[in-house]
Amino acid sequence: MFKPNFKYTNKIVQNLTAIAEARAIILTAPMVPKWEVSLRKEALLKSAHSSTAIEGNPLSYSQVSALAEGREVMVRRKDRQEVLNYITGLETIPNLSKRNPFTKEDLLELHKIITKDTLENPKDEGAIRDRQVYVVNRATGEVVFKPPTVEDVPLLTDELLDSINSGGMEDLNPVIEAGIVHYELVRIHPFIDGNGRTARVMASLVLYKRGFDIKRFFALDDYYDSDRRSYYEALRKVDQETLDLTGWLEYFTDGVAACVDAVRDKVIGLSRDIKVLKDRGQTALTDRQMRIVQHMVEKGRLTNAEVREMFGLSNRAAMDEIDKLLKQRIIRRKGKGRSTHYILE
Repeated sequence: MFKPNFKYTNKIVQNLTAIAEARAIILTAPMVPKWEVSLRKEALLKSAHSSTAIEGNPLSYSQVSALAEGREVMVRRKDRQEVLNYITGLETIPNLSKRNPFTKEDLLELHKIITKDTLENPKDEGAIRDRQVYVVNRATGEVVFKPPTVEDVPLLTDELLDSINSGGMEDLNPVIEAGIVHYELVRIHPFIDGNGRTARVMASLVLYKRGFDIKRFFALDDYYDSDRRSYYEALRKVDQETLDLTGWLEYFTDGVAACVDAVRDKVIGLSRDIKVLKDRGQTALTDRQMRIVQHMVEKGRLTNAEVREMFGLSNRAAMDEIDKLLKQRIIRRKGKGRSTHYILE
């Protein structure tokens, strides 16, 4: 059976402590249900944008958001499909988490979802690779990693899944298990393509299954995409003889801590303003109003032009939304003329 090799360092322990404290704040904070939906949607979009961007997909966050809403975006078919596939993969997590045991067929199903209509040979979608592959530096053409041989892949994959299913890693912190599963799938490279994306969804699946990300607020991929060189460097630095994952897990827990901290800060801001809204008997905001308030929590202010841009509205329609919030005393006007803007009351 697969047994991970690593040791707890001060950095890992400090990160896990910080993660637990921030997560506790998030899960106990008073939240309006629609804000929970908004945070979950934002995490999904950030993950879809970042995880595909890591692999070279050029779509912007706004384009990913438009695709998720079913709007037409003039981009390459493959780029569009990669994003839509990743969104579907993330949305499948609650269903996949019920698969017990989580079998190789389930892993292949996930890979097929992620790579649907994007690979040169459709037979490679949802299939264990049948030929050797190499990880190559796109800039130099240098081979930076040679994954295990075709003959070794089935056994290595089975051993990892057996360890997950047998509870062999249940004594580990969920974040540690997610980091281990992420790395091991990247190392095994069981597929012709889509290994990184599949590994990142699997890490999120582990967190969900272990009850860590039950509200699905965390976009881990956003951290990796913010510094792709560090992400690949952390993967590359693992010694292939000892497979000591300590350095990788320091990096991985750094990322989870940064991600959870960002969500905590946002939730604290939203929760602070919920009390004000509840005191006025006003928590049943429309979707647009929720997004406007959330934007103001994040940015501190809002203009008519920003409302127009957020929703594609005319000047009059944007003012109608602003007027509703003014009448409910949720926001107030500051400045005059071109300097007019709005802040939370």
